[in-house]
Amino acid sequence: MSHVNSPPGTPGRAAARFPLDVIYQAARMYYLEDATQVEIAQRLDVSRPTVSRLIAEARRLGLVHISVTDPFIDENAGLAEALRDVLGLKAVYLAPVTHASTLGSDLAIPVAAAIADMQLGVGDTLLMSLGRTVHDLVFSGSLPPLSGVTIVPAVGGQAEPQPWFQTNEITRMAAEVSGARSRFLFTQSFPSAGMRAGLEADPTFLQVTDSWKTAKGALLGIGAPTATRENLSTGLPEDKHLFDEAAGDVCLNFFRADGSAVEFPGSERMVRVSRDNLANLPHAIGVAVGVDKVLSIVGAIRASLINHLVTDPATAKALLVGTKGGLQH
Repeated sequence: MSHVNSPPGTPGRAAARFPLDVIYQAARMYYLEDATQVEIAQRLDVSRPTVSRLIAEARRLGLVHISVTDPFIDENAGLAEALRDVLGLKAVYLAPVTHASTLGSDLAIPVAAAIADMQLGVGDTLLMSLGRTVHDLVFSGSLPPLSGVTIVPAVGGQAEPQPWFQTNEITRMAAEVSGARSRFLFTQSFPSAGMRAGLEADPTFLQVTDSWKTAKGALLGIGAPTATRENLSTGLPEDKHLFDEAAGDVCLNFFRADGSAVEFPGSERMVRVSRDNLANLPHAIGVAVGVDKVLSIVGAIRASLINHLVTDPATAKALLVGTKGGLQH
C-alpha cells in the first residue's frame, strides 16, 4: 500500500534535487495511477532515468509512505496463542518470516514487542546473552529505544575469538543502538579458581552480578543441541564430551531435553547468570529460530530458563507438532 503526501509549500529539512511539483507529479502517477515510468517520462517530458530519480527523491523527502501488510497476520496470531498455551509460556511473538542472512532485522518487530511488554523504565536492567541470533539482532541495529535502561552481559565472554560469544561487545553495541547505558564483565566464562576468588572481591564484577538478581528482563539466545554445533565457547572446559547430553543452553547453562542441568567439574565457578536467577526473571525472552532448535526450546522451558519466546511460524508449527507427538525427554 502506498500513500503520497501533497508537496509542502516550502522544502523540508532535506533539500529537493528537483522541483517539488515535478517530484510530486511523478510519485502520484507512479504510485496512485499505476503509470509506467515510460508513460510518466512522456507526460512530464523527461527521460526515463530521470523518472526513476524523481520517484527515489519522493521517497527520500518523505512524500511517499509504503507499508507491507503480513497476509498471515491473523493466522500467526492464532499460532502464537496456541503455542503459548501448549508450552505454558507468558507470551509468544512471531516474525512473519526469517532468513539466515537477514535474521536480525527479521526478528526486530517481535523482539521490540517483547521488550515493550517489559515496560522498562529509567533505572531498570536488561540482561543480554550471547549467541549468533542475539549477536545478529543487536548488530543489525534492531533494538528499540531504551533510554535510561542499563544493559549488562549475562555471562562472561572475555577473550572469545568468535564475535557471537563476545558478550561485552554485544552489550556495548546493544546500548549504542538503543540509547541505553551499559556495564561489562571483564572475565571469561570459566575462570580459574584463583581468578574467580579475586572476582568476588571486585566491586565492578559484583555490581554486574548483583544486577542479575534484580533485572526486569533478559534477551536470551537458546543454543542448539551441542552435538549439532560446529563450536562452543572457548571459555568452556576443553573436553567437549562433557556436553554430549545437552539439548541446548541458555547463557551457558546447559540442559538435557527434560530440562535437567548438565553440570561438569568446576561448573560452580562459571561466570553466568544462574538458573534460579533466570527462573525468577519477570521477562526471560528466549529467541530461537529453526526446527533444529525444537528440543532446545522445549528443554529451556522445562528448565524454567525462559518464560517468553520469539520465533517464526515454521519453528512454532514444528514445536506444536513435536509437543503433540510427545517430545522425547
